[in-house]
Amino acid sequence: MSWLLYLLLLTALVAWAPARLFDPLDPRFLVILGVVGSWRYGWGALHLLRAHLYRRRVFPRLRQRAEALFRTRFGGGSDPARLPHVFLVITSYRYPSETTAACYRAAVLEAMRYGGPVTIVASLVEPADRQLVKAVFRVLAPPARVRLVLVELPPRGKRAALAAALVAVSRRMPRPDDVVALMDGDTVLTPRCLRQSVPLLGLSRRIGGLTTDERPVGGGGPLARAWFRLRFARRHLYMNSLALSRRLLVMTGRFSLFPAHIATDPAFITRIREDEIHHWRLGRIPLLTGEDKSSWLFLLERGLEMVYVPDVTVLTTESLPHRRFLVGTTHLMRRWAGNMLRAGAAALALGPRRVGPFAWWCLVDQRLSMWTPVLGPLAAGAIALAIDPLFLYAYGLWVLTTRLVLALGLATLRPGLGGLAPLLLYFDQVYGALVKQWTFFRLHRQRWTRQPITGAARDDGWTLASCWLAHGTAVLALLVAVGLLTGVLELPPALAGAFG
Repeated sequence: MSWLLYLLLLTALVAWAPARLFDPLDPRFLVILGVVGSWRYGWGALHLLRAHLYRRRVFPRLRQRAEALFRTRFGGGSDPARLPHVFLVITSYRYPSETTAACYRAAVLEAMRYGGPVTIVASLVEPADRQLVKAVFRVLAPPARVRLVLVELPPRGKRAALAAALVAVSRRMPRPDDVVALMDGDTVLTPRCLRQSVPLLGLSRRIGGLTTDERPVGGGGPLARAWFRLRFARRHLYMNSLALSRRLLVMTGRFSLFPAHIATDPAFITRIREDEIHHWRLGRIPLLTGEDKSSWLFLLERGLEMVYVPDVTVLTTESLPHRRFLVGTTHLMRRWAGNMLRAGAAALALGPRRVGPFAWWCLVDQRLSMWTPVLGPLAAGAIALAIDPLFLYAYGLWVLTTRLVLALGLATLRPGLGGLAPLLLYFDQVYGALVKQWTFFRLHRQRWTRQPITGAARDDGWTLASCWLAHGTAVLALLVAVGLLTGVLELPPALAGAFG
């Protein structure tokens, strides 16, 4: 029904449009939309094509080969002791009790289904959580091959909690074929996700880790739920596309698997616990958030491959950190954009050979996508002011049509997107670009969504002034460029003569 309403709205806007709207539009406007649009939509079409190729052709062959190797190597699970030991590391901090209970209940049940030895390593802070986890374990009464290890520590952040749990795993001396799974305390494992994921790590010694598909549950009101569905659908698209090159852009903390020899490497644990970047203007920035980017960078630096498992899905409990939609989405976008931009700079420095040409260019595109989505509305607004307000109507039709096409393409990979998807896609692109711009010039500012841990110790007068100066200069340059391209601004005669 929501798709029908969207189509009716678009049809009505076309039918009621003034006749002169369809006269030849200003060529400058068409050039901006055409050049930028052909690049952006061509890039999106390439991602969609690659995603379908991986999902329908490449991955099924990987799955078939992995299962054959797993059966040959471990006897198909007939002897549980021969199966790889899975260390399931779960970090929790002040989740609602029902979320924690659902997470650990699903984890214990999945450990029982796996058939081999599983050690659940629970990294907890709150005494109430420890009692709750013990109660869940006691009620389910798993067999002896499923064990529970509690790691207790003060609230020093997720990095410290995750590093402490990995140290606990390393003390148990895992075997070379064993597996460490890292997950958050708001993730719910689905049946057979371990059994379907573990074999893929055995495809090659060059595979450093894998991650799976995710589906959001919860989310709040209808608008927030639609936004989360769209975000996770876009994640599914890009993960499938990148996996065709045996690289990913993140080893998501919601559920990722690593060979035990990598996850217990002291360098890996140190990288998780303490990571940092060096910025030419902001200096040394210790990283508080983005531990999933640290593990990803660790694999990239060693030239290891990564696998995306699109036929395994975990459920993640989602909610906005604020009851108002715009405020809540801004909080999340700033955290996600900060993690992406801080780690992206380090990955770009590794070069296309180590990162992979396609993945490396995707990192470049992440930087460019801070600016390209705002060119259209800026150009339409400038021409509307200078020539004819009708250009805003034309631009509105352009947006509604193109985002409909993009959303329908996305729905071929992830059915179930509602009619709000095209509008939310535009919101994500344009408003998300503005949030990225803001964050890009303030990389030292970090904040967890739920934890009172922030990072902006260097917010002195000079740092604050330099952030505003750099940001303002970039925005001014963008506005001048759009003004010149649209003819709203003209070069001074002296400069115009110099440029021919």
